[in-house]
Parts: sequence; C-alpha cells; structure tokens
Amino acid sequence: MSTRFKPWLIAVSLFASAHANASDIIDEIIVTADFRERSLIEVPFSVSVLDAGFVNDVAVQHFEELVNIVPNMNWSGDGHRAKYFQIRGVGELEQYQGAPNPSIGFLIDDIDFSGIASVATLFDVESIEVLRGPQGSRYGANALGGLIYVRSTSPSAERDGRFEITAGEDDALSIGAALGGAIGDSEATTFRISAQQYTSNGFRDNSYLARNDSNARDELALRAGLLFEPSDSFTAKLAVMYSNIDNGYDAFAIDNSYTVLSDKPGRDAQESIGSSVRIDWILQNALTLTSISSFASSNIDFNFDADWGNSDSWAPVTYDFESLSYRERDTVSQEIRMGNDRWLAGVYAMRLQDEILTLNLGDYYDPFSGFTDSLNDRFGSDYQATNIAVFGQYNLSIGDATTLSSGLRLEHRTTDYSDTAALTASPSESMWGGEISLSHAFSDVHNAYLSLSRGYKAGGFNLGPVPPGKRNFDTEAMWTLELGLRAALLEQRLQLNASLFHNRRDDQQVRTSTQLIPGDPASFVFFTDNSDRGETLGVDADLRFFVSEQWEVYSSVGLLDASLDSGRGQAHAPRFTVAAGLVFRHPEGYFARLDATAKDEFYFDVSHDQKSRAYQLLNARIGFENESWQLSVWARNLLDEAYAVRGFYFGNEPPDFPITLYTRLGDPRQLGITLERRF
Repeated sequence: MSTRFKPWLIAVSLFASAHANASDIIDEIIVTADFRERSLIEVPFSVSVLDAGFVNDVAVQHFEELVNIVPNMNWSGDGHRAKYFQIRGVGELEQYQGAPNPSIGFLIDDIDFSGIASVATLFDVESIEVLRGPQGSRYGANALGGLIYVRSTSPSAERDGRFEITAGEDDALSIGAALGGAIGDSEATTFRISAQQYTSNGFRDNSYLARNDSNARDELALRAGLLFEPSDSFTAKLAVMYSNIDNGYDAFAIDNSYTVLSDKPGRDAQESIGSSVRIDWILQNALTLTSISSFASSNIDFNFDADWGNSDSWAPVTYDFESLSYRERDTVSQEIRMGNDRWLAGVYAMRLQDEILTLNLGDYYDPFSGFTDSLNDRFGSDYQATNIAVFGQYNLSIGDATTLSSGLRLEHRTTDYSDTAALTASPSESMWGGEISLSHAFSDVHNAYLSLSRGYKAGGFNLGPVPPGKRNFDTEAMWTLELGLRAALLEQRLQLNASLFHNRRDDQQVRTSTQLIPGDPASFVFFTDNSDRGETLGVDADLRFFVSEQWEVYSSVGLLDASLDSGRGQAHAPRFTVAAGLVFRHPEGYFARLDATAKDEFYFDVSHDQKSRAYQLLNARIGFENESWQLSVWARNLLDEAYAVRGFYFGNEPPDFPITLYTRLGDPRQLGITLERRF
C-alpha cells in the first residue's frame, strides 16, 4: 500500500468526536474531568469524549488503539505499551531516568498515572475524555499540553453484568467479566467489580531463540467501585484498581522488521495498585463541597537487550550489552473544593516518591583492532516532591446567553533528590496558570467560545552523565489562544465540534539524547534542555452525522504546524491526523463498521532529523447483537500496513557502528472474534 496520503480520507473527514450509538443521539454528554462536570456543548476548551459503545467497537485491549482517532494526538512507542502521549505536539517521548515531570496528565478514576500509562487497558470502561490544551487551573503542572481521563463503568442500582471472551491471531486470548448492582434491598449502596486477563505473543519472531513470544503480552486488570447515595444531596464513591502488566520487550530489530535476534529479551512490566474516594455534598443555597482523595503505588521494570543481537550476529566481534531499570513510584493526593454555578475555590496537595535503580552491563572485544571494554554500571536515585496548590474559578453572566469565565491556579513545589553519583538537590519553585474565556450560546445546541489559557511545567535537573552545561533546565510556560464552535444541526443528527488554536511555548523543555561513548549503546543518554520558544498553529475538528436510523458517519481531523525556535518541526507532531468511520446497524441486530485513520510523517526526536513515513490504517468489525449477547468478527490494520511508532538514529552495529535509523514497527494485521454475554 502506498504511503502517500489518500485524498478520499479528507473528503470523508470533515469534523467531530463525541461518539455514541444512534439510539443515544439526544443523550447529553457530560465532561466529568471538568470541575463542574458540564455538558460538552458548554465546555470552553477543546475536548473529545469517547463513550463505552465506541471504545468497545473500535478497540480490542488498550488505549493506544484509540490514539489515532483523537485529533492531533500521537504516542511514543518507547516501551511495549503506550505510556507517553503527545497532544498538539506537546508531550514526552520517554523517561529512563530523572524526576517525573509529565506534560500530559493521565488519570484513571481520579488516580494519577501520568507518565506510566501502561495500565490503560479498556475492559469495562464507561468513557474516555481527552482534554486538549493547557489545563493550568484544573490540573496544574502535570497537564501543560492536556489531560486524558479514563472513567470505569459506574455502579448502578440495576443488577447487571457481562462476560466477554476474545480470541485472535498472534495467539491472542482475553477473558473478562463484570458484575454490578445494589447491595441488599436498598438502592442507596451499589457496587461494580470487573476482572480481565489478556495474553498474546506480541507480533515478533525471535529467530535466534526460536521463540515467537519474546515480546509477549500478559495483562491483568481488576477494578471495583462502590457508590453510596443516601440522598440527592450526598454521594460518596470508592474506586479500587489493581493492574499487572507483565509484558516482554523485544521490539527492535537491526533490519527494522518483525524478526528479532536478541539473546536476552527484555521486559516492560508495571504492577500498580490504586484507590480513590470522591465525596460530593450539596449544602445550602446550591453550594457543593467536593473532596477527592487518591493514592497509587507502582513497581515498574523496564529491561532490554541493548545490542539487539547475539554472539552469532556480531561474530567474530564480542558485542553484548543489556540495560535493566527498576522503578518504584508512590503518589498520595488530596483535593478539596467548594463552589456553586458562579464561583469555585479549592486546595490541592500531592506527595510523590520515585525511586529508580538502573544497571547497564556489557562486554566488547574487537579481534581486529584488539580493543576491549566492559561495562558494569549501577545507578540509583531517590526523588520526592510535594506540590501544594490553591485554585479558583469565577463565572460572570453577561445577559442571557453570554458567560465570561476565569480561572487561576497558584502552585508551589518542593523537591528532595539524591543519587548514587553523589548528586543531591532540593529545588523549589512557585508556578501559576489559568484561563479566561468568553462563551456565547446562540441556542441550546449552538455554542461558541474564545479562550486564553496559560499552562506551566516545572523546571528541574538532569541526572547521571550529561553533556557539559546541561545539568539544569528552567520552568516552561505555554500560552494558548483558542476559538471553538460546537453545534447540533438537522434536528441534532449532525454534530460539530471544532476549534482553532495557537500555542506559544516559552523556555520550551525539549527532551533530547546523545551517545556519550561511540560503540557503547548503554551510554546513549537522554537529558532535558530549554529551547527559547516554540510555536504551534492548528485545528481540532470532529463531526458525527446520523444519516438515518441505520447509518452513521463520523470523522475527525487534526491539522498542526508545530515548530521549534530553530524552525524545525516538533517531534511526534504530524501535520495532519485524520480518522473516518462508517457504521451500519440493522433493526434486527446485524451491524458492521469500517474505521480508517491516517497520519502524516513526523520527526522521531529532537536530537536528529529522521522522520517516519505517512501511513493509513484500516480497521473493521461485523457482527450480530441483541439485548443479551453480541458476536463480532474484527480486523485491525486490515491492509497489513507497515508503520513506525518510534525511531532512534545512532550506531549499533560493530565494528564500525555506522549511524543508522532504527525504527519500532506498530502492530501488523490481526484478525479476531469476540463473544459478549450480557445479563
């Protein structure tokens, strides 16, 4: 298949992204990640909402499968599962060492997994919200470029459940079950529990070890929710989750193929437990008190064969390197806010502890030159940070249809760091962010807004060996001017959600890399630097059109011009992202859908000028369903397109180590079948 962009995708894709079944067309979509949980049409910033029906029909297992659907969103394939995201060109590509400092927030049921989103499996998910642009007053320093909020299926009084089994190519097998309902005779207390286990081989053949599972996926997710509603004025919700992502990591090949040669396959694993308690209490005069408490604890292993080969690959040269990283991260947070429809004020505190141990091991011997070297490097660090913030919002009605809104967040961060290289640091800083917006409702289903927002990201320091003068980096700020329109036309059968934006990033933090010692892949280090300014101009647009009771068309378009102060484009910031889908549902239960996505080429990194190729992916699903069960046959990457999700440019082939582009390929074609029983 040609890598050129197909014009028919632009023709089909006009604008939108609040997906649901046709029967739900008049249902109001609520954005839960916003302070006030407003209707989507009232929210004065760019957001995409993916509901449970859309998630179940389009994805199979993990959030990474939905990224291409969201306008101006990308992900870095650094690791087995997507954990680093880019929204409008903003976001990290990796984190091997250093203090956690994400630009994109990632929450599951109010539990913070920013920068460690491997746990984003999708079984029994109610909705996913992607907030684009700075969330300076809502989420502070961890949401410079936006936020992803995953909401598990909420408990309800009606006793219901589901059982699902999926089987597919790559020896994929998934079994999941969920159950919920009222506890006892009263409907005041309800629960929901879910469990899912997913396994597959990971789409790699290790010809040296004669294995097809060195990159295997083994993913377990357990979630539970408890909802207590004794009255209309008081709600308490407990969410608990356990995730054990025990995946292999053997994804890179010297020839950039799906056939790998490593003799020490790696591991990309994350075991996490987390919980949150949210209390909403309506007091007198419509005054609402909200408390959100959360904690999370994660153990993360990230290991890989650094030479990507074996003794036969490099003979007669001895070239054998391995990198092993072990991370423990704990977070505890508390937020309390109070307000009504006009004003809101609150405080927030978070305590984070992050410990890392990295081992780099290896041996090198060149019999032609006689050069020999060995590596046994151990590096450990302990990082602790406390963030305290106060924030507020105020809405001023100007007439019956116009609202002026403003928000401000003041945040102070203190840190304490030490490592085995005798580096200690305790920097602290104060930061601020906020927004001001003017929105006008032309009718109940037509709304426009103009907003100016400021987001921020804390400064910090680089760890371990770094180039001279690159130990510290400064705080970054991003200003965003945005004009948006939301409308429902043709008796709400046509729904439009579009925005035009401009970003200016001051002292932009750029994650770059270099190889300190030629011939030693374990000396390939990453560090953060500041660029004077970055500029971004773009469009996010979604459209959803119910042609009839049986046919639906949806599309999304992201256009982006994101550049560094050097004039070069940002990393992982394609100039266009496009998605389009056609859905058919027959009254007797037969259904079919076709989902196409396209992405322009993009720079792999800031440290070099190598690019990906533009590519298009086609997914499909057909099946039958009724109130009790659903059977579907699906295909992902139907045309078996080869595409890259990450790229490195360095020397990794002895004895001359020519500088070469190495890419990690995304998943090839996969066919499968899913049976779901509802009760």
